[in-house]
Amino acid sequence: MPRKVKLILNPMADMGRAWKTANDLRPIAQEFNGELAWSGTVYPTHAIDLAKQAAEEGYDMVVAMGGDGTVHEVMNGLMQVPESKRPIMAVVPIGSGNDFAYSIGINQKPGHALAHALKAETIQPVDIGLLTDEHGRKEYFDNTLGIGFDAIVTIRSHKLPIVKGFLMYLTAVIQTIILNHNPAKVRVETESEAWEDQILMLTLCNGPREGGGFMMSAGSKNNDGVFESVAVTKVSRATMFRLVPEFMNGTHARFKQIRIGSFKKMSLTSDRPLYIHADGEIFTSFGSNLKKTMIEILPQALRVVKG
Repeated sequence: MPRKVKLILNPMADMGRAWKTANDLRPIAQEFNGELAWSGTVYPTHAIDLAKQAAEEGYDMVVAMGGDGTVHEVMNGLMQVPESKRPIMAVVPIGSGNDFAYSIGINQKPGHALAHALKAETIQPVDIGLLTDEHGRKEYFDNTLGIGFDAIVTIRSHKLPIVKGFLMYLTAVIQTIILNHNPAKVRVETESEAWEDQILMLTLCNGPREGGGFMMSAGSKNNDGVFESVAVTKVSRATMFRLVPEFMNGTHARFKQIRIGSFKKMSLTSDRPLYIHADGEIFTSFGSNLKKTMIEILPQALRVVKG
């Protein structure tokens, strides 16, 4: 059991209802025998700073309380700390998608998740991805990295305040098919192959699911030392609509327009700007001119409490 725990809460998670959820969890937190402190985020990327600070202050566990964005930030903060001083990460899922929590088998009920985290009985290292763009900017990711279509879906989903969860992502998918159906000519090089094609979407998977319900790579495991890649080559809008339920069911690989692969290191070069999301957080948006990037896996880089 950890001795010193930092809880990092995103109060805006779950459409702003996270404060109430956190208040309901206080009795569970008060039962913890060690040292426990709460911190709330007040601006975007704040959880990065809070997690890094917690590591530097000697906390041996940091709990991300929020959605995939909060988990992403906490993980990025911990990855800035030397591995020998890097705390364990735990997750209490109170967000829209909660895909990383799903990948590590965490109970979706926040009370169960927090009680499980504080016991810390099942700890396992997971792989982390590192994205480095042509300008040297770096970003870690724990679940999926999307380029093209699903990155634009993410950008659009952030502008849909009325709906939440899977419905929010599905609405953004429909908008993107109608308004942003623009494939890019992309050259991909990995340690085992090189290929070039007109690509609408390229998703790099450390976990099986994104967007709260799209099974991009059902067999992906975040502790096997490899990423899976799922590419959609140039297709019509009608075919893209046809593929949506296939991605929801995880049955898309049977289509000839889907290219599946695996890798440990990948470089990308595009003739158009690369729109990118990392764990649902926007890395490049409209107006960016980024056309080259490199992705690599960092095996067993972070210890997490699994379900």
